[in-house]
Amino acid sequence: MDIREYLKHGGRLIFDGAMATYYNSLPGREQVRCDTANLDHPEEILAIHRAYLEAGAQALKTNTYGVSEDYAEGRAGTGEVLARAGCRVALEAAAPYDALVFGDLGPAPQSGMLTPGECYCRAIDVMLDADVRHFLLETLGSDDGVAEAARHLKAKCPEAFLIASFTVGYDGVSRDGILGQDLYQRACAVPEIDIVGFNCGSGPHHLLEFLRTLESGGRTMSVMPNAGNPTIIGHQAVYHGTPEYFAAKMQQIAALPGVKIVGGCCGTTPEHIAEMIAELKRNPPVSVQVTPRSEAAVERKAEPNPFWEKLEQGKRVIAVELDPPVDDEIGFFLDGVRTLKTAGADIVTIADCPIGRPRADSSLLAAKVRRELDMDPLPHMTCRDRNLNATKALLLGLSIEGVHNVLLVTGDPIPSENRDEVKSVFNFNSRKLARFVTGLNETTLRTPFRIFAALNVNAKNFDIQLQMAKEKEAAGVSGFLTQPVLSPEGLENLRRARETLSGKLLGGIFPVVSHRNALFLNNEIAGIRVSQEIIDRYEGKDRDAAEALAVEISAEIAGKIAPCTDGLYIMTPFKRVALIEKILKAI
Repeated sequence: MDIREYLKHGGRLIFDGAMATYYNSLPGREQVRCDTANLDHPEEILAIHRAYLEAGAQALKTNTYGVSEDYAEGRAGTGEVLARAGCRVALEAAAPYDALVFGDLGPAPQSGMLTPGECYCRAIDVMLDADVRHFLLETLGSDDGVAEAARHLKAKCPEAFLIASFTVGYDGVSRDGILGQDLYQRACAVPEIDIVGFNCGSGPHHLLEFLRTLESGGRTMSVMPNAGNPTIIGHQAVYHGTPEYFAAKMQQIAALPGVKIVGGCCGTTPEHIAEMIAELKRNPPVSVQVTPRSEAAVERKAEPNPFWEKLEQGKRVIAVELDPPVDDEIGFFLDGVRTLKTAGADIVTIADCPIGRPRADSSLLAAKVRRELDMDPLPHMTCRDRNLNATKALLLGLSIEGVHNVLLVTGDPIPSENRDEVKSVFNFNSRKLARFVTGLNETTLRTPFRIFAALNVNAKNFDIQLQMAKEKEAAGVSGFLTQPVLSPEGLENLRRARETLSGKLLGGIFPVVSHRNALFLNNEIAGIRVSQEIIDRYEGKDRDAAEALAVEISAEIAGKIAPCTDGLYIMTPFKRVALIEKILKAI
């Protein structure tokens, strides 16, 4: 079959369903990595391929979904062996049926030893050498490396056919925080990608609802949803969506403009594919018009954001950080916020369990500050302790409470002595989280969050920090709070940031309160660099003299960084709110 000609003349290409969930449903295979069966039990994989072909599938996906991760994690040898074996089994199954074989590659981790693009390209080379000429990059949460893989493939094999398939949740946002609409448009703009589509993420109903709002321009599209929503039984996802229900929904999906490639993902069996084919024959889809998301429908009156409005007006702002309490005694914290507000602070920033030790939740405190003290809060939100679902729920709650500014940070790891009992959860990085919040701004929230991020002006390789900051801006970050500027190097890097970045900059100030404190900060706190000159100035000073010097030095630094900042970010040491009050008066 010439795929391009077949689709051009109105053909509908039928893919198979899920390999992994089907294989893991077999006795004794519940917890087995599916693609290792290409070597250990090839007869079982061959039988599954044939079952889908007998059901009527015209195209098979090779059992190689996890190979991208092998390459990313430094197991290139394993990846190559599994890829070759998967291609061999699929080609053997397809030959008697004259079916197509697509080299199947799942998402490559973004933090692996190789970039996603490198992972895809290496796997593609192996599969091309194994006589596979068509490819499916599927279940993608981002388009990282996809264009690179597409160009590489077409350079090696111009006749190759490539499908890029993304996955989105019920809200139309990918797990990497990118709008499905944006992923679709960006992939369609890559000429080496033949077809763009969607799979996994949800059952056919929710994917149908998303596709009805997608502005596809009528382009040919592939759609392969799950059988439905899973139930977790014994640490295994079990799908209860029936073939009849799946088929009825797929008939509706096939009626959408451009949907010419259909199949199944998690939970779909040969019975699902057979019933889908029968339903498409019984009730041939009649093309229907879709209604893209109306901008007017989501235009609702936004609440004011005084802090951001002041920044936008070009006025200088002052943010002061106050650590949340370690117990349920809130009096000191609230009194401190009142003092800071009276002294002229525009916003109070609240750390999210600094140095990985549990404190009162920053978002709950932010809501209380907003509600009871009418003060703008800036809660820190880390990537450490919540997955995207929990983060979205928290953001919705913050917005309801009138909190519309957030500082997104990776978060400190759990202290080493606790690691045996408490695990760090890093489901994403701050750039991915920023994209996710931006997606919420565009699809869900009537008042958008203004997203801030951290910038380490004391990093040894500041070029890397600047590059990461630019990526954060591309993900929707509006401004940066910097680490303390306590050295000439920090000041110079801050100036470079002003020249390079377009977002608002709040220069960091940390009042050093003693000679001992200066040495501790310089030697034990990551991200802080105290110049020897400042350290020497504190030597021999008693508490009162040191505190007076802290006010003097903080005011000096505030003056030096003023030309390259939009405001100040002052950190409160050891709950010394009175010290911050003096500094605010001095500046």
